[in-house]
Formats: sequence, C-alpha cells, structure tokens
Amino acid sequence: VRVTIAACDVADRDAVAALLARLDDDPAPLTAVVHAAGLNDVAPLLDTDLDRLAAVSSGKTAGAAHLDELLGDRPLDAFVLFASIAGVWGSGGQAGYAAGNAYLDALAERRHARGLAATSVAWGPWADGGMATDDAQRELARRGLRVLAPADAVHAMRVAVGRGGPALTVADVDWTTFAPAYASTRPRPFLAELPDARQAVRDAAGTPTDGGAALRDELRGLTGEDQDRRLTDLVRAEAAAVLGHGGPERVKPRRAFKDLGFDSLTAVELRNRLNRATGLSLPTTLVFDHPDPAALAGHLRATLLPDAPAGPAADPTETAVRHALATVPLARIREAGLLDLLLGLTGDDGPAAEPDGAGVDLDEMDTDTLIRLALDGTES
Repeated sequence: VRVTIAACDVADRDAVAALLARLDDDPAPLTAVVHAAGLNDVAPLLDTDLDRLAAVSSGKTAGAAHLDELLGDRPLDAFVLFASIAGVWGSGGQAGYAAGNAYLDALAERRHARGLAATSVAWGPWADGGMATDDAQRELARRGLRVLAPADAVHAMRVAVGRGGPALTVADVDWTTFAPAYASTRPRPFLAELPDARQAVRDAAGTPTDGGAALRDELRGLTGEDQDRRLTDLVRAEAAAVLGHGGPERVKPRRAFKDLGFDSLTAVELRNRLNRATGLSLPTTLVFDHPDPAALAGHLRATLLPDAPAGPAADPTETAVRHALATVPLARIREAGLLDLLLGLTGDDGPAAEPDGAGVDLDEMDTDTLIRLALDGTES
C-alpha cells in the first residue's frame, strides 16, 4: 500500500479540482472516496451568526458538493460521507453542524438515485480521537450515547458500504436512558419502529404496585400543612437522588429546578421516580410546568387528593414572578451582573440579611430568597 498525504481545503473548489487532477495522473486509478471533514462549534442557535454558520457547514457541505460535482458520473466502488447523529435526531447547541450533516444524507440519496456509489453514515461519538472531547463523551454517556471503538466503527463502515443503501445511522445507544429523555417533550414517531426504544419509553412511565395507595393513606392522616411538607420532602429527596446529592439539604423548597441543575434528562428521571412513588402518570414536562419543589409538591397534593380542601391561594404577583425567574437560572442573572441591580430594587444596598441577621452569600442566592427580599422591600 502506498500512502500520500496532501493538504487540501475541501471547501475550496479549485483546491479539490487540483487534487483530483494529481490523482488522475497517478497510474493507480481512483476507486473510492471517504469524505470525513468536519468542524464542530457548539453554540445556541441565537448566538450563531452567518459567519459562524458558514464556518461550521462549509467543510461538510461545500467539500461534499465539490467532490460530487468534480467527480461527475465517474464509477467508484465507494463514495462515503461521514455524517452525524446530530443531523438525524438533533443535538443541543449544534444547529449548524446538524444542518450540514443532514445535507450529506440528502446528497447521498441524490447520488444513489443517479445510480452512483453513495453511503452517508450518521455516526455516534467515536472514542480515541473522535470529535467529542473527554468531557463531552462523559456527558453523552450519561445521556445514553456510548462512544464507538474505532475498529468497530470501521467494520460498521465496511458493512454499510456493502449493503448498498444511501444513508444509515451507526451509534451505540443505551435506549433505556436515551429514549425516555428524547421523548420527554412530545411523542417521537422516529423511535416507533425500534422495539428497544419503544419499550424503554413505556417502562419509564411505570407506577408502583400499590398504585400509590400507601402514600394517599398517609397523606389523609395529616393536616394540610403537613401534607405539603411531606410531599415537598418527597420531591426534594427524589430530586437529590437524581442530581447525585447525598441528601435533600441542597435541594431548597423554593429554588428553581433550573437553578438546581435540571435538564431534559434529569427532568425525565425525576418524573419517573415520582411516578413510582405516587402511582400517578405525570407528564415529562413536570419540572418545567412547576418551577420549584414546593410548587411541584402542591401540584402532587391536588392530584393525589382532589377532594381535600385547597391550601391558601397563592399571591398572583408572587406566582408570576416565580414563573418568570424560573425561566432564567439565577446563575445567568449573576453572570450578567443583574443580581446586584435586582437586590437594589428591593431597597437593599448590599448583601441581604436573613431574619436572624446572617448575611446571604450572593453565590448561594436562590429564587425564594430573592422574591422574599423583593416582597419585604415592597411592604416596607
């Protein structure tokens, strides 16, 4: 085997044309192409301007388009495009990257329709030098996407080319973890034909064998205030378990779930644990519909004991403020330098004081403390 390494910017059409011309001058004919270029720039869609989008997509889309155009109808044994699962089912912060990879799948379909060799492989993360960093690999594994060993991936590529289909996905997925989170906000017909994924979604909504009867009986023997306290403690304990805390102490009753570190995956895990504890069939959007553990406990009480007397009506102003603050983690407010401004609006010139006189660390500030300070300042 003879190997030649030639630098070439595949986004530059003239550079690709020159490379192919040099290959045509070689006695050994060109029989296969593997387009593996890629640049991954993780950023929210709102922070992705045209220049940033072009930089991410050009290596994928322009390079593939140039190869397809310049090679024309030349017969090849293989024309392989390295795509990504980001273009198949999406990936947070990778809008431009996802679009570029979806283009590769479409290009392969078009070449296939022309009777030309084409295989677009939407890869999951690779180990040992793949585009995902070590931290990203650990986060992906937590979400149910395990890294592929390069030897296994290369073998899968050989099988994919041999099958003759234009596009397929190769990923090592733990469906019991991935599928419930992926289907947390709405049904996913995409998974309907995958038995393991379909079963994982069903299992995630499981309920206790007694249908929550024991918890209901316990609550009926308590006063309304104690019912709220019992259910708040339940939510805090389950939330702490999901977040990996040693106990519920770090889960404050009035601290927004987003401030506590909940995302789509941990939201599903908490929903599943509360389903099993209460016997209810709770929606996967639970922690997004109810901003903090105390509010969620109130919802559980009303659902478990619909005939019980309702608690005191919440202050509509406080409720509106809580929901508004729950949409933006206080960490973001602190980073933007707005927390001091908000505290200033409450009438406090510096770090707020708790009733016992202890100062409040701004880094430990939660939604409940901020709202209480605002309400106290209004009353005074």
